Amino acid sequence: MKNRQQRDNREPREPRESREPREEREELDERVIDIKRVAKVIKGGRRFAFRTVVVVGDGSGRVGVGIGKARGVPDSIRKGTERARRQMTTVHLAGTTIPHPVVARYGGAKVLLKPATPGTGVIAGGGVRAVLEAAGVRDILTKSQGSSNLHNVAMATLAALEQLRSSEQVASMRGKNIEHVRPFWERKPKTEVLSD
Repeated sequence: MKNRQQRDNREPREPRESREPREEREELDERVIDIKRVAKVIKGGRRFAFRTVVVVGDGSGRVGVGIGKARGVPDSIRKGTERARRQMTTVHLAGTTIPHPVVARYGGAKVLLKPATPGTGVIAGGGVRAVLEAAGVRDILTKSQGSSNLHNVAMATLAALEQLRSSEQVASMRGKNIEHVRPFWERKPKTEVLSD
């Protein structure tokens, strides 16, 4: 009897979700770029599940790609988003574009990224566009060759972005002045001296 009265006097418990640490989650751009139905062959036949490829980025140089597999689509999206958040990497950007051209492969996919002048926009398609926009790239030229598998294309794009170096790093590696390695639209115009 006494235990029942003690239980009744306690405050009602919060739901389990709200008991977890209440941290302010940063606002991230989440994009689902591919959902495929996959099958696992077992003794009794096939067991179907869903594989989801998710891209997460903050729009200012951090981006991640994650894969989630589950029996239901919402669960696979949630798993993919969590993995992408854990695997976010920082990439070097030069304003709204990338500092230099780069090529990367992943599986059978090959992706070429070239910097573009401001106002060009993102000239890309499918998985490449999703990764670049999530990373915060606004002006770029791209070419995707080989496999068109969206997972491989997204991972090749991420690998290309990870290869990028800042203008300062490239100048120090090559032993040149930083003005010689910057994109042409960022270089200071040469002043011409006219002789009479």
